[in-house]
Amino acid sequence: MTSIETPARRNCGAMEIHRRLLTESESYRVNRAELEDQTILLESLGFESAEIVRIPVVVHVVANTDEQNIDDDQIRSQLTVLTTDFRSANPDLSRVPSPFAPLVGDPMIEFEPASVDPDGNPTDGITRTITPVRAFGTDDAVKFRARGGIDAWPADRYLNIWVCRLDRGLLGYAQFPGGAAETDGVVVNYTAFGTTGTATAPFDRGRTLTHEVGHYLNLFHIWGDDGTGCGGTDEVDDTPNQAGPNYGKPTFPRVTCGNGPHGDMFMDYMDYVDDEAMMMFTAGQAARMRACLEAARKSLWSGRP
Repeated sequence: MTSIETPARRNCGAMEIHRRLLTESESYRVNRAELEDQTILLESLGFESAEIVRIPVVVHVVANTDEQNIDDDQIRSQLTVLTTDFRSANPDLSRVPSPFAPLVGDPMIEFEPASVDPDGNPTDGITRTITPVRAFGTDDAVKFRARGGIDAWPADRYLNIWVCRLDRGLLGYAQFPGGAAETDGVVVNYTAFGTTGTATAPFDRGRTLTHEVGHYLNLFHIWGDDGTGCGGTDEVDDTPNQAGPNYGKPTFPRVTCGNGPHGDMFMDYMDYVDDEAMMMFTAGQAARMRACLEAARKSLWSGRP
């Protein structure tokens, strides 16, 4: 078995993709603006739903080596973590500092392996592709058979997740809602997927996918992606303003941007801390994701456009 190369700290490519698409695609810019308008409207109306949303998932394993061809148990471990985190049922939720505990929200989203493929045949929700490509980047090559990856299943019916080796120290990236269907979904490094097999500390608790699915459901990074300028926003009211990403395992409180006494909500899934240190979504983030599911992602779970 070859050695596993693990990034030393979290590195997400979602905003790189977002900014590229804003520059290159008029339809993406229009779709993004429309979704933000819909989100603001739903939140202003106090939209709430007690319905549990269940999202069908297909995991595309794209492997250049035997090690990268992760097994079914590792995939199942990841989907278990994903549902646990998106139901706020994770045991480590008890470690949220007491000032932030009342802000914890339950997105009420569950994830299940697809049981039927696009042609109507039974499936376990896993595809496997052997590739000559040693490592993929953020150019979406892994999402196309012609470029060494595998094509997406219909994005209006499935959450597509690609697992492969990523370059440049990337743990993963996602496409925000509003982009092209053929590239819609999430990509995760095979060393940061699930809790068994090739999953390697400090990214061995499945939280990379939790973070990236947050982007897929329209969440921004908690610091607002303005560098360390204290002027950015994640468009969520109950997350404190903070100066920039946190890494590793910070000690509470960590005060930046004059946000004392409680400081940064670094334990939020949308920060950059190690898997062990992230453990919550806020009620505001849950509401923003639910708005996305009522708008851009509705066909994914309801069967209706």
